[in-house]
Amino acid sequence: MTADILIGGGGPDYGVQQHLSLGYANRHGLIAGATGTGKTVTLQILAEGFSKAGVPVFLSDVKGDLSGLAKSGSEAHKLHTPFMERAGKIGFSDFTYEAFPVTFWDLFGDQGHPVRTTVSEMGPLLLARLLELTEAQEGILNIAFRLADEEGLPLLDLKDLQSLLVWIGENAKELSLRYGNVSSASIGAIQRRLLVLENQGGTGLFGEPALALSDLMRLDAKGRGEINILAADKLMGAPGLYATFLLWLLSELFEELPEVGDPDKPKLVFFFDEAHLLFDDAPKALVDKVEQVARLIRSKGVGVYFITQNPADVPEDILGQLGNRIQHALRAFTAKDRKELRMAAETYRENPAFKTEEAIREVGVGEAVTSMLQRKGVPGIVERTLIRPPSSQLGPITNAERAALMAASDMAGKYDTAIDRSSAFEILKSRADAAAAEAAKAEEAAEEGSPQLREFNAARRYSGGRVARSTSRRSTTRQSQSIGGAVASVVIKELKGTTGRRIVRGILGGLFKGR
Repeated sequence: MTADILIGGGGPDYGVQQHLSLGYANRHGLIAGATGTGKTVTLQILAEGFSKAGVPVFLSDVKGDLSGLAKSGSEAHKLHTPFMERAGKIGFSDFTYEAFPVTFWDLFGDQGHPVRTTVSEMGPLLLARLLELTEAQEGILNIAFRLADEEGLPLLDLKDLQSLLVWIGENAKELSLRYGNVSSASIGAIQRRLLVLENQGGTGLFGEPALALSDLMRLDAKGRGEINILAADKLMGAPGLYATFLLWLLSELFEELPEVGDPDKPKLVFFFDEAHLLFDDAPKALVDKVEQVARLIRSKGVGVYFITQNPADVPEDILGQLGNRIQHALRAFTAKDRKELRMAAETYRENPAFKTEEAIREVGVGEAVTSMLQRKGVPGIVERTLIRPPSSQLGPITNAERAALMAASDMAGKYDTAIDRSSAFEILKSRADAAAAEAAKAEEAAEEGSPQLREFNAARRYSGGRVARSTSRRSTTRQSQSIGGAVASVVIKELKGTTGRRIVRGILGGLFKGR
């Protein structure tokens, strides 16, 4: 266990080591830089450092490279010699290769253990963001969640929400008097967006068993923090689903974890890769929510690190809360790029030895401009830093190695099989079936209650379904039949027929419509 994490070497000759203090690691951070400048390796060495310090980590593997954390680096690797040279240059004398405890997760259940939450836990705000709903459609969604609570209808998976929306549409007139206008057009739009979400593979996200946050905060037998890796290469095909899931997870940590003040080290570190996806076209209410979580979650012992190409991707109010910064190279090809580069440089505490703006433009692959929080949370002076080499494998492991690790994981079998217990869909279906049976029973009772039909049915039952024939009786009956009896016979005949039954159903439909 260490009190800090080695980032690399700084100064003119890179001999001055740069560290991230664990006591300030929950003050959040930023890893930024253009494509191909070394952000993934920086993320890898930070995950290693936190794990060795006994801090669990959650990160998303966008490119598939981070699975190498589960396997030790090798002297046979082509970069072994450059790694050893770099370790010597920055004074990393105890550099060794080693593997780290890893648990793989996957929303689709292909490259990791399935990750699920319920519709209720997701909530209307994040679900509206995921479905890209308008304000009016979001209002309908809020009504659905309110009704689910009032009617005792658990919303666990998408079919629960879909069936509840159908029920709302059928009772729109009555609900509009209570909650405001409930339009069928808005309900239809939400249903179509749910269909799009299904086509993107979002069905697997909702259901049970839901992810227990305690399973993300485990230590191995050596006291090292578990590194939880979310397979995100396929998930990136649905960027809205990716961003909403990570934001939900962050919100759940904020809601469930207790206050711990300023701990000696974080209870969990959360890396949010491709952070721009969270803020692109995000409504103000959502940005405010992220800002609130980022501001307050550090007191729960959780550090949040945003990873993006440009610091400008992160809103200014949130960027100001990111105290630990690792800035890889930024390219300035356009006037907009130069402006953003200048703005990024202005956020650092100046170093008289060089100009920060020029340093950000000039650092090479595997180098960065860094500033870490120091004593009393004061930002350190910006330094050009040579990033330390990783101890785990650089690059992905094989599919066979991944499958073996999943089979040996403590999470094997816990989330693999979905559970479909009684919820809104089953309850509403049961109510509809009961109402249909009651209506049919009432219709039958009404038909049996007619005196003429009762007499006719009695005769039919007596004769085994056939009316007995007697020539003499028929003759007598025909002679004694009155005009009223003839009319009654015609009515009975019509009631027995298809037209008569339609009339009876029409009357009963009016009587039992309210029911």
